[in-house]
Amino acid sequence: MRKLVGGVFQSLDGVMQAPGGPGEDWTGGFTLGGWSACLWDEMMGQAMGGVFDGPFDLLLGRKTWEIFAAHWPYVGSGDPMGALFDGVTKFVATRGDEPLEWRNSRRVGSIDEIAAVKASDGPDLLIQGSSTLYPALFAAGLVDRLFLMTFPVVLGAGKRLFGPGTPPFALRLVEHRVSTTGVTIATYEPAGAVPIGDFQLSEPSGGEKARRERMKREG
Repeated sequence: MRKLVGGVFQSLDGVMQAPGGPGEDWTGGFTLGGWSACLWDEMMGQAMGGVFDGPFDLLLGRKTWEIFAAHWPYVGSGDPMGALFDGVTKFVATRGDEPLEWRNSRRVGSIDEIAAVKASDGPDLLIQGSSTLYPALFAAGLVDRLFLMTFPVVLGAGKRLFGPGTPPFALRLVEHRVSTTGVTIATYEPAGAVPIGDFQLSEPSGGEKARRERMKREG
């Protein structure tokens, strides 16, 4: 069985839309595309290189696939990442029937089909971008690992990693470091249900009981 690894660039407030440039994705009126580009350093490049070191296939949402297909086949032979992305299999999550002309691209039409690909033999599946995929993948328990680069910017609005429909769950920190530009580079794995504790008094005070009654009345 393959592992499914999410690779995400996000802001401090969880926005992952258009990190690479102003023209990447302005849907929803997003005007801050390119917010990650000025914050890269050598450590981040090495960390990203580690993500792509082993064999992998890509799992992409339709819009991210379109961004990649309009860029990577055209970067030329001097960019090894272009040749790498061109050669791997790209599983594209889409219900549409538009042709997928970038070579080695294959359509997957549902979460069940993605689960079948994950259960098959082959290299790990690496997600890039593709924010709309995550809530359903989390709900189905298909994500094995998250590689997060969290940038020290607040964007206020945009597509988020933990969007509507994301279920509650806990994560275990596997590895972390901080770049010279303040980017937190962290790897997490799912760790089951959210642990629930209690810092309250063993017996609620009179004030606490009254507060709870007010909450009930106010909804």
